[in-house]
Amino acid sequence: MAYLALIFNALIWGLSWWPFRQFQAAGLHPLWATVTLYLISLGVISLSAGRAWREFLGTPSLWLIMLAAGATNTAFNWGVALGDVVRVVLLFYLMPLWAVLLARLILGERLTGLALLRMMLALGGAAVVLAPEQGGFPLPSGLADWLGVLGGFTFALNNVMLRRESHRGAHARALAMFSGGVLVAGSAALLMGAQGMVPWPSLPGWIWLLPLTGMAVLFFFSNLALQYGAARLPANVTAIVMLVEVPAAAISALWLGGGSLDLKTAIGGACIVAAAVLAALERNSGH
Repeated sequence: MAYLALIFNALIWGLSWWPFRQFQAAGLHPLWATVTLYLISLGVISLSAGRAWREFLGTPSLWLIMLAAGATNTAFNWGVALGDVVRVVLLFYLMPLWAVLLARLILGERLTGLALLRMMLALGGAAVVLAPEQGGFPLPSGLADWLGVLGGFTFALNNVMLRRESHRGAHARALAMFSGGVLVAGSAALLMGAQGMVPWPSLPGWIWLLPLTGMAVLFFFSNLALQYGAARLPANVTAIVMLVEVPAAAISALWLGGGSLDLKTAIGGACIVAAAVLAALERNSGH
């Protein structure tokens, strides 16, 4: 059941790009869709564990988790709805690279030889994926690429902070993560909406509320599934199982026209995934 729970979570995230694009085509920008999804989840958590608000509001370190989780969801959801899904997901999974640096800075973890190797693998893979066809320095080529990189960095920060604050109540941590999705995505939508960069939310009819509510339920249960599986399996096993998200996103994007995969992206992606696997192996070795 723990394995199935993690696979369920990874599949929901790997396939989430498609409904986000459908909502966007109907008039609901990914930022507003993110606000709606997490507002529903936040309401459910608040009703079931209202006392956790006191711990959350009285713990500044949980506010950082709120911002990191909110930025992760905002960047990932927007990125996969906007750009090439394969590229965005691969750049998102540069997360082990950022985790090495943040764990050193926040947790004081030492840099091991294996950590340096996976940093080199991740950087090399990113350079291959981002290398321009006409030559030049490998940098993100558009907003979707930057959102993938940003999402991976804030996801690493979120995970490092969750480890640091693991003694906090589970409901308080859940409140931080769900409220972050509402606050960060909502603030970005309002700011860019005022500038005319993001349209105000609009759906062609009430019938669209049904799939939106259904997606909110899936996101809520995928979060519960992640907490269930991660609490019952070793961290290295959890990390490897979560990589199911990469082929789920890539295969669905190639099948449904949400992305492309050339030789350069495949080679760079293999390096990035290898770095993520090495991260799991390093945790297993006890470093």
